[in-house]
Amino acid sequence: MTAPRSLCVYCGSSVGANARHREAAQRLGQLMAENGIRLIYGGGRVGLMGLLADAVIAGGGEVVGIIPEFLDTREVGHRDVTELRVVDSMHVRKNMMVELSDAFAVLPGGFGTLDETFETLTWRQLRLHDKPIVLINFDDYWDPFLRLIDHVVAEGFARPECRALFSVVDRIEDVIAVIARQPQPTVPTEQKRL
Repeated sequence: MTAPRSLCVYCGSSVGANARHREAAQRLGQLMAENGIRLIYGGGRVGLMGLLADAVIAGGGEVVGIIPEFLDTREVGHRDVTELRVVDSMHVRKNMMVELSDAFAVLPGGFGTLDETFETLTWRQLRLHDKPIVLINFDDYWDPFLRLIDHVVAEGFARPECRALFSVVDRIEDVIAVIARQPQPTVPTEQKRL
């Protein structure tokens, strides 16, 4: 695969306790803008999401936010993005994020980030899409998640090859290169089945 044209980034609508995660979100946004990669994200202007989007915008990049109507007020929909799509539901939001993206990156986040990550991984496992997924394990944030995945495999609830559904990087600077090294997707996205 080449560098993605559009990268969906899942991350927190809170900034979290570790200030370095805020720096990581901003750095990823800078790199995306520098490389002409359009950000597809949850549409909020708060938390890591907002910092990421602001960094892409500040670098002259394109940002598409997708937010359910009921969260538009709660997460304060980002009105300065290139395009803000207000949709009917969380499901429509996640479906559209997959549709518009060439690949996925996951920064730290909470339950919503976990939900998006697991659903995207599950859809890839089911061959509903074949787009690269990269966990950004900055400051070891995703170590417990990785242990859980290993536990699920060890207990026989997932095949060992499921560990290959995603890549893991420790440095923000490695995200784009890791995606670019992935094979070209061979499975078209089964949009109507998502």
